[in-house]
Amino acid sequence: MAIIKSILDTDLYKFTTGYAYSKLFPRAWGQFMFVDRNNGDYPAGFDELVRHELNNMKELSLTREEEEFVRKKMPYLPPTYIDFLKGFRFDPSEVEVSLENRKLKISATGLLYRVTLWETPILATVSELYFREKGQYPDLQYMERVAIDKALKLKENNITFSLFGMRRRFSFEVEDRVTALMKEHAGDAFFGTSNVYLAYKHNVNVSGTHPHEWVQFHGSVYGYKMANYMSMENWINVYDGDLGTVLTDTYTTDVFLRNFSKKHAALFTSLRQDSGDPLAFVDKVIRRYEELRIDPRLKYIVFSDSLNVERAIQIKNYCGGRIGATFGIGTNLTNDVGNNIKGMNIVMKLFRCKMTEKEQWQECVKLSDVEGKHTGSESEIRLAMETLALQG
Repeated sequence: MAIIKSILDTDLYKFTTGYAYSKLFPRAWGQFMFVDRNNGDYPAGFDELVRHELNNMKELSLTREEEEFVRKKMPYLPPTYIDFLKGFRFDPSEVEVSLENRKLKISATGLLYRVTLWETPILATVSELYFREKGQYPDLQYMERVAIDKALKLKENNITFSLFGMRRRFSFEVEDRVTALMKEHAGDAFFGTSNVYLAYKHNVNVSGTHPHEWVQFHGSVYGYKMANYMSMENWINVYDGDLGTVLTDTYTTDVFLRNFSKKHAALFTSLRQDSGDPLAFVDKVIRRYEELRIDPRLKYIVFSDSLNVERAIQIKNYCGGRIGATFGIGTNLTNDVGNNIKGMNIVMKLFRCKMTEKEQWQECVKLSDVEGKHTGSESEIRLAMETLALQG
């Protein structure tokens, strides 16, 4: 049976970013590339297994019931984009997959509003296939017990959280079951999930933020110094105040906060922390809001970097009454399955883009708050760091 069974089995930000591209940059092209941060080895024939799964995806289409869910629960997407999704079909020819010296190579290239939709299904497919081919299976009793324990602990400590676990889930079945357990046992602490299909299936909120790729694209098009500012401007132009969470670490949080104007601080309801020291991040953000004469107690931080329950509680206590805190918890919920199985550390990032098909490619990079999480060519990373005065 196919791993990806619905067009909606993806993270919300794929649709919101895809629509933003289609509205503002309908002719722009992009190339996403797979990165295994652990540089792991893959078994012989793994590329063929991935290719088979991706070929199966060309048969997917939006059902009438799924369409109604999107119209009702995602009102920020206009009817024109929903009509596009009704006619959308994955095109496997946009994706190249190979295995070189046991290292997995995947790239997806095409019009950005289309090709962006490959990212999260590819990651979920690789993760599930990897564990299957390694002969690793979940301890279902352990998985359910710890998921319930975590749900109850999050509820007891008034931790508002969403499930952000699709990309590195053990399997669809595990994410599906964990979503049901969170809904059953976490009560109002469980805000929802970023997985649109599971939000539809379990009748919970669909939640999410915009991705690094949006800021990376703007860095390539407008220059690194203007990337954060222009990406926020254009997000506002598209969504007019909806989807008001913004990522801070595409070119490091320090650079972002320098670009964070009073206008943007007022319009965006929350900032997302996705790398680095979350406690230091809290202090920096509060200080910046105060410099802009905005009460930080009216704002939120969405924490989403490698979280577990204990870490979320520590961060919430540190924020205290100074600023709001919500959490996006991923792998710790959708890949805590016992049997000494550890989640993968895989991503798929935008490496190149261009405004039209005929133009020359321009490189895209990401500069995380953690040096080991930078992505892009060494020369372009160096250029971006020099441009943003980050060297040394």
